[in-house]
Amino acid sequence: MSKLTLSKALNEGLRRALEADPKVMIMGEDVGKLGGVFRVTDGLQKDFGEHRVVDTPLAESGIIGTAIGLALRGYRPVCEIQFDGFVFPATDQIISQLAKMRYRSRGKISLPVVIRIPCGGGIGAVEHHSESPEAYFTHAAGLRVVACADAADAYSMIQLAIASDDPVIFFEPKRRYWDKGEVDTTAPLDSAQPLDRARVVLAGTDVTLLSYGPLVRTCVEAAMAVARERSVEVIDLRSLSPLDMATIGESVRRTGRCVVAHEAPVYSGLGAEIAARVTEACFYHLEAPVLRVGGFATPYPPSRLEEHYLPDLDRILDGVDRAFSY
Repeated sequence: MSKLTLSKALNEGLRRALEADPKVMIMGEDVGKLGGVFRVTDGLQKDFGEHRVVDTPLAESGIIGTAIGLALRGYRPVCEIQFDGFVFPATDQIISQLAKMRYRSRGKISLPVVIRIPCGGGIGAVEHHSESPEAYFTHAAGLRVVACADAADAYSMIQLAIASDDPVIFFEPKRRYWDKGEVDTTAPLDSAQPLDRARVVLAGTDVTLLSYGPLVRTCVEAAMAVARERSVEVIDLRSLSPLDMATIGESVRRTGRCVVAHEAPVYSGLGAEIAARVTEACFYHLEAPVLRVGGFATPYPPSRLEEHYLPDLDRILDGVDRAFSY
């Protein structure tokens, strides 16, 4: 076991993938000599060369378009979008081409492209640097969408994403990059939890608290804060598309209550789809409506206001309390 930050765990996972398959390559803005804004790719260009860790122009659409061409030629590109809000110029390539190529070719062509996106707030940055755009991509059929929450998961999930023949949108919680955790870098990849499975982080009996990415740790802290009064089961969704409804449904049928928490605005956020599915699957077991906790339906605010915008421990606990008020 090694004690690694989440960013270092991603670095180690990328290194393992580059070592395992010469067709794996990394590309993005400042990923080479600089090692990425968050140093996730630090040292990889030095060790694997400029032909495998490629510094690109500041052109997100060009990065993804080039990756699609490389995938068609048998490569497995891993693209870094420097900040979440910078992905929007590339959405045409992602949604119009990357997501549809397998369906368009009747299964003859697959595009194993991974798009890494640092997501969420909590670092005091302005708009375009603190977005939560996951719902745009979960709505696009043909993409896998996943989010890591801690160092151990980051290490295995990035390798599983690169090994997948599906295009994968890989969200990384930027405010958790410096959180440390135990990572077993010697375990074989086939022993890791599958990419499309949710994970019960904390077992409980009274209410199910669903989250992913940056808020998983906050949800655990909220559960621990009320542990004497209520038993909160915290589930890290990990896979946002497809959803692991088997794990979610089993938990909610036991607890009878469900709260979904994410940083993205509540309105039309992923929590709405989860709430609808839980209601359909667990209707006769629910003691209360499925509730959502999230950001407000406004553009991301200036940095001095982000602590009021982002869901925190108190707002999550308020959601849990409301679930018991019915």
